[in-house]
Amino acid sequence: MAIARQLSVTDATGTLIFYVKQKAFKLKESVTIFADAEQTLPLYTINADRVIDFSASYHFTDRNNAPVGTVRRKGMKSLWKAHYEIVDDNFPALTIQEANPWTKVLDGLLGEIPLIGMFTGYFFHPAYIVVRQDGTAVMRLEKQPAFLEGKFNIERLAPLSEQEEIRVLLSLLMVVLLERNRG
Repeated sequence: MAIARQLSVTDATGTLIFYVKQKAFKLKESVTIFADAEQTLPLYTINADRVIDFSASYHFTDRNNAPVGTVRRKGMKSLWKAHYEIVDDNFPALTIQEANPWTKVLDGLLGEIPLIGMFTGYFFHPAYIVVRQDGTAVMRLEKQPAFLEGKFNIERLAPLSEQEEIRVLLSLLMVVLLERNRG
């Protein structure tokens, strides 16, 4: 049990790629991504640009404080269907969209019913699609059935450069942390 939100990112063979720790009790979101579970080698940091995250931007930097990219939550668009923009050099390069907004609605409604609400995480699985500006889907993040813990599967749908892949993975980690109350 931990106060701060923690995530482990592994590849298909189970090898740890990232260990994520979100700082607890911070007014502004602050996340550190480590190379190991012991948290001895920080790789990236993600910091919000404001306290209220309705339309916040989350900036990624590497361990040398060099900018890696940004993901922006689109506040009004996200009310019905989660919507984020992955920004490169101040221009939207990719978009993350919720695949089925009805999952959010049903999960929210049934999650409030005593006893039934405990099982919504097993039946409702939010999914997010990462698309290029031309509409090409490049990655998909989907929650797997689970009662007490959240397990997600990330599937590559099209080739990405190494920089794009890092930017997309960091953005998807932020989406999981921001949308954590779902499914």
